[in-house]
Amino acid sequence: MSNQAHLKQAVTLAQAGDWQASHLIAQDYTDAVANWLHAVLHKIEGDTWNSQYWYAKTGGHQYEDYGSDTMAELAAIADWLDAAD
Repeated sequence: MSNQAHLKQAVTLAQAGDWQASHLIAQDYTDAVANWLHAVLHKIEGDTWNSQYWYAKTGGHQYEDYGSDTMAELAAIADWLDAAD
């Protein structure tokens, strides 16, 4: 499975509420999109410090960009992955 396909699966899992399964996938990759997903997952978890750490590795996304609307942010990640296909 490609990186993008695997990350799409992780986004779908996160959208379905399976943070842990999504996190296991996200932490396997180190590219900017995986780091963005990783940051959002820690935001969902309520771990602000760790979330901000991962946002710093995204190449431009910020913790505040979507506020607390993590579902909109997950949708944005899915859209980005779809556009990159």
